[in-house]
Amino acid sequence: MIGYAMVGASDLQRSSDYYDAVLTPLGLVRVESDNSYVAYAPKTNPSAIEFYVTKPFDGKPATFGNGTMIAFAAESRRAVDLFHSTALKKGGTDEGAPGPRPAGGTIYYAYARDPDGNKICAYSADEQ
Repeated sequence: MIGYAMVGASDLQRSSDYYDAVLTPLGLVRVESDNSYVAYAPKTNPSAIEFYVTKPFDGKPATFGNGTMIAFAAESRRAVDLFHSTALKKGGTDEGAPGPRPAGGTIYYAYARDPDGNKICAYSADEQ
């Protein structure tokens, strides 16, 4: 069982602005922050932190992992679409437009990279 996921940020303010907007359609909100990290939890359960954005503890520049991805469950295809469009508007890059995967499949996915290059995904099994 996964306790939480964490990505590094070279500019914590830029990254928190990005994730504040991008995670909202998925029902995640900022619940904690200081000068070294920002924490996000479900709006309905703010004590259950699931995702952190942090300055690297070792003080070295933040980097992303090749093949590493964080996937967030969404309640609807509309939320996935909003996640993706918001990610691009907030400075992320497209890594896969919203749509079913595989083609003709029932799970709906969208992929983006945040401003530091971390790959994130939203997906929904909802048919609408």
